[in-house]
Amino acid sequence: MSSPIHDEIERDTAPDVARAFLALATDYLDRTRTGEGPVSTALDAGVLAGRFDELLPEAGRSVEEIIARIERDILPDCNRLYHPMYMGHQVSPPLPAAIWAEPLVSALNQSVAVWEMSPVGTVIESRVIRWLTDLVGWDARAGGTLTTGGTEATFTALLAARAVALPNAWEQGTGGDPPVLVCGEHAHYAVMRAAGELGLGMRNVVMVPSANYGMTGASLRACLDDLAHSGRQVMAVVATAGSTATGTFDELTTIGPLCADRGVWLHVDGAHGASALMSGTHRSRLAGLNHARSIAWDPHKMMLMPLATGALLVREERDLDRAFSQRAPYLFHPQGTDRVIDQGPRSFLCSRRADALKLWIAFQRYGASGFGAVYDALCARCHDLYEMLNRRDDFETLHEPECNILCFRYLGDGAMSPEQLDHLNRELRERYNRSGAGWITTTLLNGRRVLRVTIMNPRTEVRHLNALIDGLVEIGREV
Repeated sequence: MSSPIHDEIERDTAPDVARAFLALATDYLDRTRTGEGPVSTALDAGVLAGRFDELLPEAGRSVEEIIARIERDILPDCNRLYHPMYMGHQVSPPLPAAIWAEPLVSALNQSVAVWEMSPVGTVIESRVIRWLTDLVGWDARAGGTLTTGGTEATFTALLAARAVALPNAWEQGTGGDPPVLVCGEHAHYAVMRAAGELGLGMRNVVMVPSANYGMTGASLRACLDDLAHSGRQVMAVVATAGSTATGTFDELTTIGPLCADRGVWLHVDGAHGASALMSGTHRSRLAGLNHARSIAWDPHKMMLMPLATGALLVREERDLDRAFSQRAPYLFHPQGTDRVIDQGPRSFLCSRRADALKLWIAFQRYGASGFGAVYDALCARCHDLYEMLNRRDDFETLHEPECNILCFRYLGDGAMSPEQLDHLNRELRERYNRSGAGWITTTLLNGRRVLRVTIMNPRTEVRHLNALIDGLVEIGREV
């Protein structure tokens, strides 16, 4: 028996409704192509919150009204990641084939926890994971799972490491003398967060001093020697391949064999840099990665996938199977095979979106060589900016970029103190972003405020880098 709401639902399945929403996306892609218009909003959070300060709708509205409001109230004040002047955080303008896969993933709405809930999706995720472990150079014992991102991947990897170091921790806890985590001083905050969540405590994270913003094998060796001398158990070492602040790669060529020789679990946070495995130019930065026991990898960064598309890879899939301890006979069923294809038992999540489908579609459309070409192009454009700034007296670069991230400072006439430069660069970034001309980030390096650029958009060309420099100089002189 029909009802008004059922009629509305059926009406919304029509192609013309889909086209109305799709037109919003295609129009956005088209309008950002020229580099015209603002990159972001000049409004603050309070003004935007006031725009949506309204009661819960009691009755529905027409699709036409909703489309009009999206065009009026939402799109103008979003960060336009496809604008060639967006050079901010490590969030990508997603590849088109992956964008168009999103409605299909949502329409099918498969829950990739167990095979019976997503027969094809589960198989596709297993295949995509196999492709990634093959790129690392691991054998058939390897496996993994898709995640929401690097933070979840690192947490899950360290949960697996805890299961090896403390087999009874799931039932008995970590005890009064938990093992330590070792990482470089520029490691992602996910390591500290995981230490707290896993019951180790943040005080049991030992940070290794860096050299040129990266951890070296020599510094790690000295740290491990000190810990061994003091009788401390090491649960895992976390190395970084493409740090958040500077994009620096830790010295995996020595760190990998060192951890292997000592039998220490090595987790590599390659959320940003693992995609270099498909690059002919930058793959060598990951030499030694095959020694890792686990790897975090975010295709939604340098592979330009839509959020959220993260991955955790493990050299021995059984390590991941042992990381979790749960009984759910209504969901997890023995399958009588050597390998359980269900992803739920080895994942932090139960309700799991079939994000593997968009990654599979993107691999089919662009191939590994296409992803490698994108990675190389973004890194090359960042190096162009490095060289351009080095030719000027009113800027200083803090490091040579190892990927697509560069930190630098505006110096003005060179007469200001370090404290004045801190204030200048902080204010410069805020005013530049509010102007709408571009969008960059900032961070602290060696206790000093610096400007930070991440080149994520294949549309960004040298002329846009010139526009960035000119815009910063113009506002810098005003400040």
